[in-house]
Amino acid sequence: MQTPKRYLVTSALPYANGPQHFGHLAGAYIPADVYVRYLRMMGEEVLFICGSDEHGAAITLQAKKEGNSPRDIIDKYHPINKAAFQKLGISFDIYHRTSDPLHHETSKAFFKVLHEKGIFVEKESEQFYDEEYNQFLADRYIKGTCPKCANENAYGDQCEKCGSDLSPTELINPLSTLSGKQPVLKTTKHWYLPMGKFQDAVKKWVDESQTSEKWKKHVLGQCNSWLDQGLNDRSMTRDLDWGVEVPLPDAEGKVLYVWLDAPIGYISATKALTDDWATYWQSEDTKLVHFIGKDNIVFHCIIFPMLLQLHGDYVLPTNIPANQFMNLEGDKMSTSRNYAVWLYEYLKDFPDMEDVLRYALISNMPENKDSDFSWKDFQARNNNELVGILGNLVNRVLVLTHKYFDGTIPAISEEAETAILQKAEDVYDYLMAFPHELDKAIHHYEFRNGLKELINLARVGNKFLTDLEPWKLVKQDKEQTAKILAICLELIARLGVYAEPFLPFTATKIKDMLNLDEEAVQRVLKGSFRVKEGYEVSKPTLLFKKLDDKVIQPQIDKLQAIKDAKDAAKKAELAATDATYEPVKDTISYEDFSKLDIRTGTILTAEKIKKANKLLKLTVDLGFEVRTVVSGIAKQFDPEAIIGQKVLFLANLAPRKMRGVESQGMILMAASGEKLGFVAAMDEEMGNGLMIS
Repeated sequence: MQTPKRYLVTSALPYANGPQHFGHLAGAYIPADVYVRYLRMMGEEVLFICGSDEHGAAITLQAKKEGNSPRDIIDKYHPINKAAFQKLGISFDIYHRTSDPLHHETSKAFFKVLHEKGIFVEKESEQFYDEEYNQFLADRYIKGTCPKCANENAYGDQCEKCGSDLSPTELINPLSTLSGKQPVLKTTKHWYLPMGKFQDAVKKWVDESQTSEKWKKHVLGQCNSWLDQGLNDRSMTRDLDWGVEVPLPDAEGKVLYVWLDAPIGYISATKALTDDWATYWQSEDTKLVHFIGKDNIVFHCIIFPMLLQLHGDYVLPTNIPANQFMNLEGDKMSTSRNYAVWLYEYLKDFPDMEDVLRYALISNMPENKDSDFSWKDFQARNNNELVGILGNLVNRVLVLTHKYFDGTIPAISEEAETAILQKAEDVYDYLMAFPHELDKAIHHYEFRNGLKELINLARVGNKFLTDLEPWKLVKQDKEQTAKILAICLELIARLGVYAEPFLPFTATKIKDMLNLDEEAVQRVLKGSFRVKEGYEVSKPTLLFKKLDDKVIQPQIDKLQAIKDAKDAAKKAELAATDATYEPVKDTISYEDFSKLDIRTGTILTAEKIKKANKLLKLTVDLGFEVRTVVSGIAKQFDPEAIIGQKVLFLANLAPRKMRGVESQGMILMAASGEKLGFVAAMDEEMGNGLMIS
């Protein structure tokens, strides 16, 4: 796109059904804040939009869990999250709410425009209904086994393990999350977005977007995977009593699908912030960037852009730099089992250490692959890098400046200046290159690299100070000593200014100690800042403090206790089910095993065999050919639900006739009592026919 006149930056609206944890911060909020703070620092016009997503099944599920109303839930967690974000320095221009009347009005108007254009398809369908609770079940009210990867905790709209788009009826053994019982199918009417009809326009936009800014590989890969498979119709309404009411006369008891109304929350929040909202949303010279986690890619890269295209008038995002997941001490963070480090608890346990958390999360940000947070790594980064490198440099230079010159740089002769400048060439080379490298990292959404540039600048300063040893030189030449400290102060001034996007509280402290006003900050940004005779600095205060094991160990113990409780519960569950395991069979040689030809395959068709209530007739694509196989899984799986399932297939098993059908191999299954599951290929992107060895 052309050089933007303004930036519109959004972070994913968090559900107001609980507090935020470190994984949320590393995914969508800290990276966006780094980006926005940098843009503001460079004088760009930018709005940073966020707020609570207060509709959808997640809210109502939490309300039922706590025995409260949805309103009670959102009024509890919205202020908790807003205050925690603010304390961490996340600099939203507005933190709005989708329960606000302005949002309801905006969402209804958006829906009506699409309805009047004839975009939606109205149709009746059978959907799951919980007879005990007397209500239709939204997708997130249904859990079951994913037909693609056999994850037993897949939701009715998506499997969060393999990322597959699902419909509730595809789930194997679906259960209501309300009653825990199997729901029944009941007819209801909804308004669908026929996404397949409009996917070419989205595909064209995705492809053309790569000419201005390359998207992250995993973002583009997930988009193309969805588009290549072909998009299905998706209901834009739900049978719920909480949400934005569908603005049609024949839609009583129905609300807008949360993934229609939630992204519109970006628009309504901008409206709440400024009367000039249309300039940001409807001008081609606006650059729109969505910061999200990888579980929200499809909604921000396909569904919302499609809705914006169909509505018309709106700009589309230039980039969606979704981060992957951050794990915790080698295990997946989980809200449901309370295995996480909650932001509000951290702020209470570690007062005045907001920047330490920002540093630790940015240093280990899951920009292109999953990462892992550990308390020992957090401790090491604080002690070795923040205290040992950045804090050490600032403290040493300011202490020496006060010790030798009462905090004021004295006159320096030309001879002394020249002598030191000859030894400072590497420092000035780095000072010249640093802003360009940092700018490149920020605009490529490589915030880890940007932070590395910042801490490397501090390393350069420490090396320069250590190499020239002003504490020794001062006995022979005070003017050269003063010049060494002046150069270090120039370097620290850059640290103070350029730390703003990453470590805003630390940046303020450094600028205050160096007495940098706004005019001086601008000179730093332009590369013209110099420390000359009469420059005065304040007495130093410690930027960071060391963290002892006695502070960190309780945090480790707390997480281990959660893990232990989970393991104990699992053991108790196994004991309660009287699980038994088949004994290990006789040992075979490697030569025997090597005779097995195991291939990857995909189930193409599945149908029941007449008069055989245990058998299914399947066809499996092996890449080089299609095989027919008979499998005794009819009691565990509906035929329609396993079409498309990736499986491992024993290809050189002798053919065998069963109920008149020749079975030409075997699908590998895992059994535990009455439960069966597919042994699936590890990588869903694998082609068919690959040999497993």
